[in-house]
Formats: sequence, C-alpha cells, structure tokens
Amino acid sequence: MEGVENVKADIISVINDKQQVTYNELKQFAASSGIEEGVLNDSLRELEKASAIASRSSGGIMTYYLLQNEPLLRRIMVVEDDKNINKLMTLSVGKGFDVKQFYDGKEALQRIKYEKPDLVILDLMLPGLDGMEICQTIKKDPGLKDTIVIIVSAMDATSNRFRGIKYGADYYIKKPFDPAELRSLVTIFLKKKGKKFDPLIDLPNEAKISDALERALEGKNSKYEIGRLRVDGLAEFAKEFGNDSGITILRLVSQLLQDKVGGSSEKVFVGFLNGDDFVIAGDSQNVEAMVANITSEFNAVLPFIYQSEGYKPIELGIEDIYGAEKPQMELKYTAIEKDSLLERRAEVLKKKKKEDVGDYTYEELRHMLGSDDLDIRITRDPDNGVRLSLGKGGGDKGNKGG
Repeated sequence: MEGVENVKADIISVINDKQQVTYNELKQFAASSGIEEGVLNDSLRELEKASAIASRSSGGIMTYYLLQNEPLLRRIMVVEDDKNINKLMTLSVGKGFDVKQFYDGKEALQRIKYEKPDLVILDLMLPGLDGMEICQTIKKDPGLKDTIVIIVSAMDATSNRFRGIKYGADYYIKKPFDPAELRSLVTIFLKKKGKKFDPLIDLPNEAKISDALERALEGKNSKYEIGRLRVDGLAEFAKEFGNDSGITILRLVSQLLQDKVGGSSEKVFVGFLNGDDFVIAGDSQNVEAMVANITSEFNAVLPFIYQSEGYKPIELGIEDIYGAEKPQMELKYTAIEKDSLLERRAEVLKKKKKEDVGDYTYEELRHMLGSDDLDIRITRDPDNGVRLSLGKGGGDKGNKGG
C-alpha cells in the first residue's frame, strides 16, 4: 500500500506539471519509473475516488485532470420536471457540491438570478418556462455569464444541440444520459485545476495529433488512416454573420464528433487543427462510418443554422430575406495518402532536429495534412476562450460579434 501512496504522489506531480495528461502518457511514465501497470491503475482509481483527479475521454483519448480543493462548496441547480430523472441527475453529480433541485422553469430562473449558481443542469421541456429560454437568459445576464450550463434533453438533438450552443450552453447531452459522463463533465467544469475547461479547446492537442500522424506512417496496420474533416465555407459564413457564429459551428462539429467517438466501440481519434478542419484517424472502416454519420447529422441541422441567421425555411422554396445567395457550408473529408504524407513530413524534418521527430507544431501538422492555406485561424486560449480571425478570404466584416 505504501508503494501505491508513492505512485499516487508521482501521478499528482506529473498531472500538475502538464495540467492534463493522457493515460498513455501515464503508462509511459510508469514504465520508465519501474511502476507496474496494475499499481498505476489502482493508484488512478484511488485518486479519482478521493476526488483528487478526474478523467474524461476527449477525442477518443482518456485524459486525466487535476482537481482543486476549495473551501466553499460549488453551487449546482438541477432543473428537470421528471422527479425520477431529476433524482438521477442529482445522484450523478456526486458529493462535494451544494445541489438544489427544481421542477418548474419559471421558479428555477427566479432562483438562478437570485442565488447565482456555479452550474445549471437543464432540461429543455419544462413547465413554466422552457430550458432554451432559461439558457439564453443566463448567458445574456452579465451577473450570470460565468455560470456553466449543461443541457440534458430527450428532445431531437438535430436542431436543439445547435440552438443550445448558439445560446451559450457549455455542453449538450442527449437522453438517456450516461451518469458517469455527466459526473465527469460537472467535476471538470467546476473543479479542474488551472485553465478553464472548454470542450473545443480540450480536444487532443498538437502532441496527440503528432502521435496519430506518426502511427499512420508506421506501416504496422495498413488499414489505419489519417485525414482532415473540413467545414467548407466556414470563412464565408463567419464573414457574413460574425466570428461568434463561426465559432458556434466549430463547437457544434466538435460535439458531434465527441458523441460519435464516445458512442463507438471502435477506437477512433479526433483532433482539431485550429482552423476550419479537424483530424480524424483510425481504421479506415471506422473512420468512414464516423464521417458518414457526422456528415448526415450536420446536413440535417444546416436548415436550422440558416434559419437562425434570418433565412426563410428552405423547404418552402422562398427567396431568403436578404435577396442574396446564402453562404454554403458542408463537411468534406479528405484521407491523406501515405506517399503525400511522407513527402511533406520529409520537408518538415529538414528543419528539425533528429530528437524532435514526432513533435510537431500546428503549422507543421497543417502542412503535412495539406491544410496550409487557411481562410480562418482559431486561437485556443484556455483562460480567455476561443477566438476566430479571418484570413485572406475573410476581411473585416467577420469581426462583428467577435
């Protein structure tokens, strides 16, 4: 047991240095330190049980976060009219929080405005006042703007996920929900030490994308591929409707991808290239299925996206109110050919030291994956959030709302 205590202290130190660490990184640390994998796993379980760390699968990679102990209890409000589901949500949150339950939307909003909770778990279909209006009111109120909102709903996610993100929701979970997922989200949103948790920012970073790229070149699995999923037309959309609208689209695609990765029994990796495209890697068949599913869902939500910006319903066959053609968006996936990847990697390696092979910057990754020519750039700042700027294809109009 004493050995486990020493390992636990080492784990805390490793996570503290990096703020967040993947399970594979912890396995590498354990192997280099002579720690058995079983002892590592026991230590991780004990640390999670003690609320010293929390774990979450992000982009298909299990990531561990260090939690902070605070003298004041964080306040959570659960707003759900079904008493059994409300109770399940409350139990899912776990101990260490001041949790209050509400069953009516109007009453809940009054109490939210008065008590200013740290986090609200919100159903959409509520008596008195619907959850979407509550979410929008919370995020528009300067005194409540830092309140985290997690929507948990059985309503059709096709349009409601998009509307929730547009109105400021921090995350959208479909019912029936996984209590463990809700607990991990709540814990990380409220107790993560250091930089603020953001589901878009916290997608696997350049180090993890570098690992996926190198794996695609290993040759051990001929079916393993890596490719780009691009939101084609996003720059024009952001130019027309503002940077915030562009970021909403990226958050939507990110959460759709996270859903697909989390709901798949097959291992697929997802990362973000800080532009208008994401990285997907895995066995070709699994990647193909994921791309088909997310493309279908994105196409289904597109009419609602356009309607939210003032265009009349497409199915009515009426000209839009602006009298101009709307900016067209679509998801386009491009698998990167191995020869092309090797060629561009060789160009990058000419400028790197031998020991830096496999450790690439976002710029180098974009070059190797054929995504150099950016119309938009994303700044991922965990302290100040995500910011979008338009490149050569943008212009100044995109700065409205940014």
